[in-house]
Amino acid sequence: MLDVLTGFAIIFVVIGVGFVLAHRGVIGQGEARLQFNRVAFWAATPALIFSSVAKSDTSAFASPVVAVIAIASVATMCLYALLSLLFFRRSGAETMAGAAASSYYNSVNIGLPIATYVIGDATFVVPALVLQMAVLSPFIIAGLNAQGTSLRSVTQSVVSGITAPVVVAAVLGFIVSAAGWQTPEVIMAPLEILGGASIPMILMSFGASLKGEGLLAHDRLPSLTATALKLVGMPAIALAAGVALGLGGNELYAALILAALPTAQNVYNYAATYQVGETVARDTVFLTTFLSLPAMLGIAALFG
Repeated sequence: MLDVLTGFAIIFVVIGVGFVLAHRGVIGQGEARLQFNRVAFWAATPALIFSSVAKSDTSAFASPVVAVIAIASVATMCLYALLSLLFFRRSGAETMAGAAASSYYNSVNIGLPIATYVIGDATFVVPALVLQMAVLSPFIIAGLNAQGTSLRSVTQSVVSGITAPVVVAAVLGFIVSAAGWQTPEVIMAPLEILGGASIPMILMSFGASLKGEGLLAHDRLPSLTATALKLVGMPAIALAAGVALGLGGNELYAALILAALPTAQNVYNYAATYQVGETVARDTVFLTTFLSLPAMLGIAALFG
């Protein structure tokens, strides 16, 4: 359990560093801060994804747990989009930011320790990571980059989603892993060092974004809706899907815990990179990171 708390501590400490540096003027606002996100999006995060996935075991990809997570993720995104249409009517790109925030969970620095120490098995984390990066991310990035409804705009959005660096890295990593290839150390070692910069840069930019604007100062209803769906709605959908697919015992428990993980910082990074829906993404990441531990403790009490 100490490693679980360490995972949360890493997030809060690095966010705090970004906040302090922004107040001291070391990290500027606007374009200066967004450079952190762009470097992470275009270089550091793809390196992290490839180096993680290329060394994974692809046999776990056929697990029903991964199928449940896929169903819950897509259903939660669709539910948020419906609620947005009915109650707060944001643009398509802003709606995509909220939909991603409600369903895209942190599978790296929180997911791994929680899977290891709460579930007792980290087998499903990397397949779920690939699902997010290779399957969901193209739709999310295309939605965030949508500029209109013309054929040209739609085509450009789709291409941007498919060719996004994180998507290409996930696909290439999966190919390497599935083929059983051994990536030479002369290639893997630099990628691992570069990938190590991804999470700190995203978190420091996140912390710096908190300067000058309070939590829930804007887009309060969309942010609270995304938070509620992430912590309650997605696990509930995962429970229904798991029961329908015949899951029980540790597999059902694993699916519920993974579904209750907080929103990933990558959602904030995508929103900041494309400069749309940044407030909803930021506030949902912040709230779910604080509130996910009680939610997971409740799941553990009922199903663990």
